[in-house]
Amino acid sequence: MIRRFGLFALVGLLGLGAGLRDGFDRWVDETVVPPVLVEISTEVRDQHGAMMRVFPVEDGRVRLAVALDQVDPGFIAMLLAYEDKRFYRHSGVDPLAILRAAGQAIWQGEIVSGGSTLTMQVARLLENSGTGRWHGKLRQIRLALALERQLDKDQILSLYLLHAPYGGAVEGVRAGSLAWFGKEPARLTTAEAALLVALPQAPEARRPDRHPAHADAARARVLYRTQAAAQDHLPELPDRMVPFVRRAPHLTDRIAAEDPLRHRFDLTLDAQLQAQLEALAAHAVRGQPRGVSAAMLVADHRTGAILASVGSPQYAAIGGTAGFVDMTRAIRSPGSTLKPFVYGLAFDQGLAHSDTLINDAPVAFGRYAPQNFDGQFRGELTVREALQLSLNIPPVLLTQELGAARLMAGLRAGGAVPRLHGKPGLAVALGGVGLTLADLVQLYGALPQGGQAAPLYVMQGGAQLPRNRMMSRAAAWQVSHILASIAPPSGTAARAGQIAYKTGTSYGHRDAWAIGFDGSHVIGVWLGRPDGTPVPGAFGGDLAAPILFEAFGRLKSAPDPLPAPPPETLIVNTAALPEPLQRFRPRDAVFAGGANRPVVTFPPDGAVLRRGLDGVSLKLRAGVLPLTVLVDGAPVVTGLQRRDVVLPLTSPGFSRISVIDAKGRAAQVQIRLD
Repeated sequence: MIRRFGLFALVGLLGLGAGLRDGFDRWVDETVVPPVLVEISTEVRDQHGAMMRVFPVEDGRVRLAVALDQVDPGFIAMLLAYEDKRFYRHSGVDPLAILRAAGQAIWQGEIVSGGSTLTMQVARLLENSGTGRWHGKLRQIRLALALERQLDKDQILSLYLLHAPYGGAVEGVRAGSLAWFGKEPARLTTAEAALLVALPQAPEARRPDRHPAHADAARARVLYRTQAAAQDHLPELPDRMVPFVRRAPHLTDRIAAEDPLRHRFDLTLDAQLQAQLEALAAHAVRGQPRGVSAAMLVADHRTGAILASVGSPQYAAIGGTAGFVDMTRAIRSPGSTLKPFVYGLAFDQGLAHSDTLINDAPVAFGRYAPQNFDGQFRGELTVREALQLSLNIPPVLLTQELGAARLMAGLRAGGAVPRLHGKPGLAVALGGVGLTLADLVQLYGALPQGGQAAPLYVMQGGAQLPRNRMMSRAAAWQVSHILASIAPPSGTAARAGQIAYKTGTSYGHRDAWAIGFDGSHVIGVWLGRPDGTPVPGAFGGDLAAPILFEAFGRLKSAPDPLPAPPPETLIVNTAALPEPLQRFRPRDAVFAGGANRPVVTFPPDGAVLRRGLDGVSLKLRAGVLPLTVLVDGAPVVTGLQRRDVVLPLTSPGFSRISVIDAKGRAAQVQIRLD
């Protein structure tokens, strides 16, 4: 009888156990597991793998992707020894650890150690739940068991390394190691590993910068319990968090926005050079008027790889600089920096040679009468000298023959994107078109590359676009040779011939430019106000050129040699040139009245003037001194050594005024006095 009831009882107990087991399994299997794929901070690295930028995720937190093989094995061993010795043997919950924690709490009258496994801690981190209440602990146990059924041990450990808090907005062992030690967690010292093991248990209470005593005690406790090292002579705790680096913020903002799903960008930039040029840009605007900003761009013209990009001195709206604006991509007037390309295209078209004579004299194209920057005229000089002096009239003369549309096409062939409203005119030659600093750097990079521009790029491994030819090898070398002969700014270490460069100042002193290159690299510098307001007294030669040469000094110890002339280059003096190239003349020169002939600028022909007691003011332009002035055929002034005079005309009526220069060339106007 007893045996019979005992058998039934045993069967019942087994059934009850099976039911409980099945119910427990269903309870675990029905657990709602939170997403284990979370947002990871995007990181940007330079060509050497150095960190350049970390983008925070939600709530400004920094959470960096991490794999087990990226973490020091000593840290992993210490973490498991301290937190969960039986991690690889239990199924999410360690009954022995729970019993030990309960016994210690009863014996000591307080909680001495927790019974949570690493899996339970991962469950708490995934749900961002507390640990002190029983229902919270029960939820962690249930979720830990569910995680163990869905993930393997290495995946769970990786989740802990990704989510563990390290104080402030720092999550994960990689972010923690970078924040507290400024290094990746691949090679941690024993003391560093101990601090990183201790911090996640109380990340704010144990912060070494705020609570060093608690942090030191926690670190010592980890070392003692893991028997990792003696507690004497430990290194000092870090007294501050290392700020996450933010180099090239304008550029990194742009590339991250272009591919928001990507978590790592490897760039062609050099982090060390970038840091040096950012400091140089900040120094360049120190002492400048309020609102003045600066930008720099460095590229390897042999490949097109961008090595440094500074969009503004400060990534903030400080001092009215509008620092959030990337001035490497802002559309501005390039000023005189386009002149070398006018000359290069003119060389290609057979209009001139570097030793061709050209006349720097007053000229007018309809209502457009260009003037030199200083208001002076040099007369006849070589094209080489005209470019070295950055005169305005010679490139306009050449553009008149080239055609402004051909100049624009040449700029586009070089990879630039010129912006212009309406039809291009002659003013394009002097900067009357919109270009960016990146455009100019790419254009100038074509000169040492034999007239072929390498498209700029910044992503490592990116497909390099084919080069476009904007001018011949000989023309590019001639222009480069002229630019290299320009004397460097005083106080720089470089000598003439080492760096070819050109400066520019846009109309109204709104932009100051300097673009230069050696045998390997091209650098562009811009200074001005982002809102386009003038900076009185700002000149490219005074402001931007010294910064350009200093940037080359930061880039390398000595410039690389410029290329040698290609075999087809014609290198002769003016007298040895073919006759059509010895002196530049417009195509309609045969029908023109002669260059440098006198011109009456006031009064205009047909003017009606009111009589005055002092007479009529006569103003002249050009012509070879001395001048002779006639009124109605009678000489009034002879041997005139200047270009303005007051004529004794006070009687009403018509008068014809004639001016004759020393070479017999004449100009005349007719006026009427009322």
